[in-house]
Amino acid sequence: MEIAVQEKFEYLESVLGQFIVQTNTSLSRLEKNISALSMELREQDKKFKAETRELDKKFRKEMDEFKILVQADIAESRADRRAMNKKWGELANKMGTIVEDIVAPSLRGIAREYFKVEDFDNFYVRNRRKNPSGDGRREFDVVAYTQNYLFIVETKSTPRNSYIQDFIKFIPQIPLWFPESHEKTIIPIFASLYLEPDTISFLSKNNILALGMKDDNMDLLNPEVRQYLLNPKEPLL
Repeated sequence: MEIAVQEKFEYLESVLGQFIVQTNTSLSRLEKNISALSMELREQDKKFKAETRELDKKFRKEMDEFKILVQADIAESRADRRAMNKKWGELANKMGTIVEDIVAPSLRGIAREYFKVEDFDNFYVRNRRKNPSGDGRREFDVVAYTQNYLFIVETKSTPRNSYIQDFIKFIPQIPLWFPESHEKTIIPIFASLYLEPDTISFLSKNNILALGMKDDNMDLLNPEVRQYLLNPKEPLL
């Protein structure tokens, strides 16, 4: 009986030993497989990141090239519009219609943007007026009334300094020619297609708005003067 038990015990020990050996072998093989898989995944991850970086570089390069093309197209389009407007302005100059075709239509947008004027009570182009004192007649390029403002626009195709000087001298006489302006703020504007920086500066010093081409349309080139015209006691910044 004891011999039989001993033999069974030895058999179980043998079986357990074989199980342990096989288990260790399997675990070792599993660890190697996991290690190999991990290395493979790391290599694939590196490859994926490298490919992603290359694609990102390629995409950024293509986007930069696209932006350059778009900016070039925009610049070319703006240049074409400016050239077209310049030719249109030159043609208007030659035909003598710069006031009707360019300056007068732009005044509505100027009044709306800078003076919150949605509409004029009266609007005149090439308005001929007799001095109330009976001393002569004068033609005004553009005259526009609102309840609060009187816009007077002097337009010259060639903005000579002498023309501006004459306009400066005339401004104090405006109430004599326009008695209805006594309770209105007078907005003097000197307009030309192209105004040099020195000319704009000279107009600003004399509190006259400069209206000229800006990019592809007519706009105020010294809008800060508006502040003084509306509040004469406040100095320009």
